[in-house]
Amino acid sequence: MKLLAIVVTAFYLLAAAAAFAQTAGPLAADARQTASLQVSQTIKVTRSGSQPSAKDPGEHFTGSASIDPLFNENPPAHTSGGRVTFEAGARTAWHSHPLGQTLIVTAGTGWVQQWGSQVGEMRQGDVVWIPPGVKHWHGATTSASITHIAIQESLHGKTVEWMEKVSDDEYRNSQSTSGGVTGMTKEPSAAQKLIGDFDPKLAELTDNVLFRDVWERPELSKRERSLITVAALIALNRPDQLRSHLQRARANGVTKDKTKWSS
Repeated sequence: MKLLAIVVTAFYLLAAAAAFAQTAGPLAADARQTASLQVSQTIKVTRSGSQPSAKDPGEHFTGSASIDPLFNENPPAHTSGGRVTFEAGARTAWHSHPLGQTLIVTAGTGWVQQWGSQVGEMRQGDVVWIPPGVKHWHGATTSASITHIAIQESLHGKTVEWMEKVSDDEYRNSQSTSGGVTGMTKEPSAAQKLIGDFDPKLAELTDNVLFRDVWERPELSKRERSLITVAALIALNRPDQLRSHLQRARANGVTKDKTKWSS
């Protein structure tokens, strides 16, 4: 009789243990899910410089560039972002993004090109949208660096499809075809109006070198360059050239009082 009571008690304890295990498992899973949800619902501040910067990121870039991670994917969102700086002459390889990419230019001047299209110029303050699957590259100009924030979303864990590098010839050709990012028709420049009909190459050099590369160099501000140019044209008695440079000077922050002083 005692033996029978012991066996019955043992079976009862085993059954109770099995039932507890079946209920405890889901409860533990629910607890873990709740804890994970609480973490994901907490505001998080990532301090500037707290994530390591990647200098010269390697095979998918040409020239000197660096990437500063800003934020990684935070489930359920699949968006990530980073700050990319290209020194003059640096650029990405050809690539595409499965769900597109947004570039926010924070400093400098650069180029972006879609496969089969002309190069577009992007400047500080511009926002560039690159549609999903579009083959493209972006980077600095030959004479100016650029920094932009790149934001993209992953698809099946992938944010980018890398392709071949942009050749030196492709990049050099960018200098003569760069225009606005939107590809809209631009008003002819002063050089194009003046000499574009009989010497288009000289007009191109004037626009791309004299009025773009030189003016973007950091040794002097655009305002200082305008003051010097206006003063020199007044001293040389060049009223025809002075008109366009006065307009540029005012756009560069030179006041009427300063131009009166120059004269």
